[in-house]
This record gives sequence, structure tokens and C-alpha cells, in this order.
Amino acid sequence: MTDFPAWHPIVVHFPLALVITATLLLWSARLHGLVSHAATLSIVGTWNLCLGTVAAVIALASGLAAVLHLQVGVDARLAISLHLKWAIFTTLLLVLVSVWRGAGTAQDSRPSWIFLVVLAAAAASLAVTGYRGGQNVYRYGVGCPPCRRPSTYRIELPRRS
Repeated sequence: MTDFPAWHPIVVHFPLALVITATLLLWSARLHGLVSHAATLSIVGTWNLCLGTVAAVIALASGLAAVLHLQVGVDARLAISLHLKWAIFTTLLLVLVSVWRGAGTAQDSRPSWIFLVVLAAAAASLAVTGYRGGQNVYRYGVGCPPCRRPSTYRIELPRRS
């Protein structure tokens, strides 16, 4: 398990895909006219939501493990802190929404409008968390190996005779 922090860039994509898919499926279940199709959409959406929440908990754990030994500058540390706050908030929200849907109602029932609004807020919060994580990598270089300076390379062009 020593490589657990290295799994964070891989694991984070699962909650994004599963929760956004669950949101679309559960909204479709609410809006779809046929009861049998709505029941199937509800069941699949509920499973996607619960699996996405488990993946979010694993992503949070791997992110916390990854941040323990990071040595970065002040700006990057502030960006990581903001990403971490969003991640904790989003994961707790997803756990609450999953318990509400998974244990509070029958899987094949259509979700309520208030549930769908809260789920949409959780999905939006997850998107913001993912955006913040992307900013950490692409703006601050968090988790990337240090680059060699271009001045250490010497390029010689062929001479024209």
C-alpha cells in the first residue's frame, strides 16, 4: 500500500464519471414517461451514485495520503488547501445524498424534485473539486516531476558550407 498516494490521479476520474452519469440517469428517470423505463433508470442511477460515492471516499483518502509529503511553494499549498476543502465538502455531500437515495427510498422509485436539486448541487460541487485539482496540476505543477532547465541543453545547428 506504499503506492496508494500515486493512485490519486487515476481514482479521481471514477467519482466524476459515476456521479455525473448517476445525475443524468436519475433526472431522466424523473422526466421519462414510461414507468418501466423510469424504474430501470432509477435503479441504474442509484447504483452509479452509490459506487461514485465509494470512489469519492477512496479518492479523498488517496488525496490526503498524497498531500502528506508534498513539498511545494506557498501558492501551490494554498491551492491544494482550497481543493482539499472542496473535496471534503463534496464527499460528505455525496455520502448524505447516497444514504438518502440508497436507504431512504426504493431503488426503482422516481426521485423527488428536491432530491434532484440536491444531487445536481453535489454534481456541480464535484465538478468544481475536479477543476481545482486540475488547476493544482496544470497551473502549479503539483505531482509533476521537476523539469530540467532549457539552458542545460546545448543545441548545435549544422553549418552551411
